[in-house]
Amino acid sequence: MWPSRDVILRERPSGLPDASTWEVLDRSVPDPAPGQFVVAVDYVSVDPGMRGWLNDVRSYLEPVAIGDAMRANAAATVVASRHDGFPVGSTVTGMFGVCEHAISDGQGVRLIDTRTAESPTWLGALGIPGMTAYVGLLRIGRLSAGETVLISAAAGAVGSVAGQIAKAMGCTVVGLAGTEEKRQWLLDLGFDHAIDYRSENVSRALRGVAPQGVDVFFDNVGGEILDAGLANLARGARIVLCGAVSSYNSTTLPPGPRRYMSLLVARASMTGFVIFDHEDEFAEAEREIAGWIADGTLVARETVVDGGVDAFGQTLLALYQGANTGKLVLQVRDSTS
Repeated sequence: MWPSRDVILRERPSGLPDASTWEVLDRSVPDPAPGQFVVAVDYVSVDPGMRGWLNDVRSYLEPVAIGDAMRANAAATVVASRHDGFPVGSTVTGMFGVCEHAISDGQGVRLIDTRTAESPTWLGALGIPGMTAYVGLLRIGRLSAGETVLISAAAGAVGSVAGQIAKAMGCTVVGLAGTEEKRQWLLDLGFDHAIDYRSENVSRALRGVAPQGVDVFFDNVGGEILDAGLANLARGARIVLCGAVSSYNSTTLPPGPRRYMSLLVARASMTGFVIFDHEDEFAEAEREIAGWIADGTLVARETVVDGGVDAFGQTLLALYQGANTGKLVLQVRDSTS
C-alpha cells in the first residue's frame, strides 16, 4: 500500500472556490495488479479550465464528483510497476489528480524525457498548453506566414507559447496582458506589440498597431476582450476560441458578443475547439516545440509553487488573480530526493 493525501471536492463552489470547496484526505493506494503501476506525483498542472470541471453541468468532460480527488494533469515518477510499458523510475504525465500517489493502467499516460526538458515544462510548453497553442493556431486558425496574430492572456501558459509559435511562423504578433511587467515580458519574448488591457483601450490600441486588422485572433478570455478583437478583424479572419477565463467564476451567464456582426462584414469565422479531440497531432506538435526550445526560438517558462497538496486551493486562486507568468505548476514533492 502507498499512503496518499488527496485534495477532495467537498462541495461545488458558487463563484470563486474557497476553503469550503476542498478537503485534504488521507487515502491508501494499493500495490499494482498485473498491467498496472503506481506513481508518486511530483508536479500538478494548475489550469484555468479546472473551474469548469467543478460545475455540475454538461461540458467537454464530466464534472468532478463530490468526494472525488480533484482532476488534474500531473508529472510523476513510477515507483511500483507490473506494466511492461512503464518500468520503475520512468517519468510520466497523465490525469493523476491532485494527490501524492496514484495507480494507473497506462491509459492516457505518456512517458516523458526529462533530458529534453524538466518535468514542469512537460506540463507547459511540451504539455497540454503547448499542444493547445500549436493545434489552435495551425489547424483551427489556419495560420500563414506574414499574417497579423492577436493573442489574449498572452502571458499565460497557452498564450505565451502561441505567440512564440506565431513569431516562428513569420507573423506579426500582438499580445494582451494585464500588467506592465507582463507586457514587457511579451516584448522580451519577441512579440511585436504588447497591450496592457487594464490601462489601455484595447480596441483603440489595436487600431494603432494593426491598422489593417487582425488575421488570426487566439482568444483565451472572452467578454470585452473578445468584442475588442471582433471590432478589429481583417477580411477572412479566423477567431480561435480556446477559453473564456473572464467568465469562469461568474455566477450568472455573461452577455454574448456585441460585435458578432463583424464576422459577417469581414467574412470571418469563429471556431471553438477542445484539445483532447486532436491527440493524433500531439507527436508532431511535441517534436516541433521541442526543436524550437532546443534552438532558442521558443522560451518555456513556468511559475512553480512549492507547497504540496495543501497549497492547491490557494494556488488555483492565484491563477485567477493573474499571479503567474507562463505555466502555473504546483510542486507536490522533490523528485530528486
